[in-house]
Amino acid sequence: MKVLIIDDDKLVCSSLKIILSSDPEVNICGSGNSGEDAIKLFEETSPDILLMDIRMEPMSGLVAGENILNRHPEAKILYLTTFLDDDYIIKALNIGAKGYMLKQDFESILPALYAVHKGQNVYGNEIITKLPSLLQQPGNRLDYESYGITDKEYEIICKIADGLSNKEIAELLFLSEGTVRNYISLILEKLSLRDRTQIAIFYYKNS
Repeated sequence: MKVLIIDDDKLVCSSLKIILSSDPEVNICGSGNSGEDAIKLFEETSPDILLMDIRMEPMSGLVAGENILNRHPEAKILYLTTFLDDDYIIKALNIGAKGYMLKQDFESILPALYAVHKGQNVYGNEIITKLPSLLQQPGNRLDYESYGITDKEYEIICKIADGLSNKEIAELLFLSEGTVRNYISLILEKLSLRDRTQIAIFYYKNS
């Protein structure tokens, strides 16, 4: 697993290298201290995961991440920050980041990297508890039929927004996991979204 580390605090970079390099499966392919470094080194090293801070000057990690994801939609970005900031969380979700972790949860960083590498989305407990209130917006409920969303697909969207896994949805709706995955693929295509996290965001924004 190739990991690129970006943090404007050089001591943090060094500490992360030491912590992560203790795992033989992790290869630190590079490190930098700015958003500009992130863009440049991502192109040069093609990491499996970009582990990046948010608040950096002159280019923030969020701006750099959006730039990278526009060029490489498949990129896996895990944000690691000291700031539990609502705007940062929403922006990270909207641009398609795979995770948002707090630095103080250092023991969870390595497991989070493995989860992201497997295609999962990872958010610390503090972030998860904030999401419904952050994403809930007043207004009229969206007409999902206008997107071609069927009743069954809407039901699955609701279950995803509730945080259920594919297996849990399958058991609850008496479907196979393969069928659930097929439904999710159709939902993503119809709503022009990238992953399950964006489905949940879409739901909360339009409820």
